[in-house]
Amino acid sequence: MIERIDTGQRMSKIVKHNDVVYLCGQVGDGATVAEQTTECLSRIEALLEKAGSSPDRILQAIIWLPDMADFDEMNAVWDAWVPAGAAPARACGEARLAREALKVEIIITAAYGA
Repeated sequence: MIERIDTGQRMSKIVKHNDVVYLCGQVGDGATVAEQTTECLSRIEALLEKAGSSPDRILQAIIWLPDMADFDEMNAVWDAWVPAGAAPARACGEARLAREALKVEIIITAAYGA
């Protein structure tokens, strides 16, 4: 069974299937990479909770930065947020994001249920 949560015309914020939860890409507000990453991760936590999951059940993270020069600043926030011993498979690449003001976007796949 596929369950879609917070579905609009273009996308669902959460899709659940076979004990896996997929989150749409998350961004955050703020002037700096650290501020945006912090808010982005807060949004991810809220969506994971709504889906019946949590940060320690993240399987994979895909992170997009429009400028890889911001890699260390993003990682400082990420490293403090990821639960000890629960680092997911992860990729980080450089890409132009949907709006020029965005400095980070994170896409999450996580386990839920049993």
